[in-house]
Amino acid sequence: MTRSSQAVAYRRPSVLRSAADGRRLGLETSRGATPTGVEDHPRFFTGFLTSPQEAAAGLLAVADVAAARYYQPQLRASLDPVVTGNGDRLRFESFSGCGGVYARLDVLGPGLEGGEVGHGTTNVDVNNPLRDALSRIGTDDPLHLRVGPEELAVTTLDGPVVEKKVPLPDRWLRGFAEAQVIAAGFEQRAELPAAEAVRFLRSLHRAGTARRGAAGPGWVVPAGRGLRPTTRPVPGAVCLPGPERLAALQRVLRHATALRVYGPPGALAAAGTAAAWEVVLPGMRLTLTLSPDTARGFSGEGGVLDALATDEAGEDAELIAVLLAWEPRVDVADLAASSGLTPERVRAALVRLGTSGRVGYDTAEAAYFHRELPYDAGRVERHNPRLRSARALVAAGAVTVDGAVGTVTAEDGHAHRVRDAAGVLSCSCLWWAKYRGGRGPCKHALAVRMVRRGAAPGGDTAGREAAGQDMAGIGGGAR
Repeated sequence: MTRSSQAVAYRRPSVLRSAADGRRLGLETSRGATPTGVEDHPRFFTGFLTSPQEAAAGLLAVADVAAARYYQPQLRASLDPVVTGNGDRLRFESFSGCGGVYARLDVLGPGLEGGEVGHGTTNVDVNNPLRDALSRIGTDDPLHLRVGPEELAVTTLDGPVVEKKVPLPDRWLRGFAEAQVIAAGFEQRAELPAAEAVRFLRSLHRAGTARRGAAGPGWVVPAGRGLRPTTRPVPGAVCLPGPERLAALQRVLRHATALRVYGPPGALAAAGTAAAWEVVLPGMRLTLTLSPDTARGFSGEGGVLDALATDEAGEDAELIAVLLAWEPRVDVADLAASSGLTPERVRAALVRLGTSGRVGYDTAEAAYFHRELPYDAGRVERHNPRLRSARALVAAGAVTVDGAVGTVTAEDGHAHRVRDAAGVLSCSCLWWAKYRGGRGPCKHALAVRMVRRGAAPGGDTAGREAAGQDMAGIGGGAR
């Protein structure tokens, strides 16, 4: 696994302090992107949390995921969440160390009081002493929140610096891109009131130890006002891949007002699928998105491959990037009207931008949102073996297309047949036989699609999307 190392630097550790008017939570920021450019320690908010205990529990849940590995748990994972200010809300995001669980806490307008929310993205320090202090916040404690340095620290350049160096596997960088592509295809499949949500999630927690390590995915099916586990994908069932990976939701259960479950629509399949579990809290939402299997991270799902393979999407992405404007809700129809592109081309451009972490997807609002991470989309492409192989096949002239059938001569001289059935490409290779398109196209189908679109070998424009983004130190929670 390819790794790189980056330094995440803070002026001082994040801390929770007692004061005459309540408690003060100071979350320190690292280098980050803002509308005016890159800042070393941007400030996104100063004011009060209207539901202190709930917010503390939600932030701890995001930190739990950042510190966890649900696959091969004996390996260490301790990473810093990402925070984005979207003008009307704060979003805290993280990935598990194994790359199979994506967590996001959205602190919405009703959850914030007394201050304006800025715009930008950076890492936020969540250290062990802070975690201990947050877990002790009481129901009656007023909680003042500061995301970014104190006013004094803005003008004091020689203060103490806390620097962390973290291993950065490249497969984790692709998790943000794949998770938003998958979530964009979800629909709400179930909603439980508070009492049923608590009962169901606690039953999962009790059964988690027995279930851990069991082969194959599980499912749940709506039953009355609740959910009932089932061992097979009966009509109406939603996949629950690795229920033990919902453990972080235990932090917020007693504050929950509802539980919503999101998953892909359509025909049932024996194989597992990704799903999103959202706990509704006063003034905020906590969402965990699970990959299709505990041993399967988001990075290899292949949802971005088609968009990466087109030069058109790369050029469109450059235009759409200018129009994002840190919006908390990126409306495809509005972007289409502003850009003059079709909605389909706008969606492809958003997928392309997602490969460098510049957009996410909010299942609750069925909308994209803007953030800025320092992930070079060209780097994501270079580390994707199927895309590299497809480009090599096109460059070698190994692809011929005749109507709905394409023939690809692989490196070993074996010819693979790629067939088009209503826009879905199948292949005679072992990859297709194993995954049946469930993890994106194989390299042969991808190469045929490139030739059909008239893509020139080496015509990638992905690297230009992230030009000028010299922001090392953002994105610690995505590893």
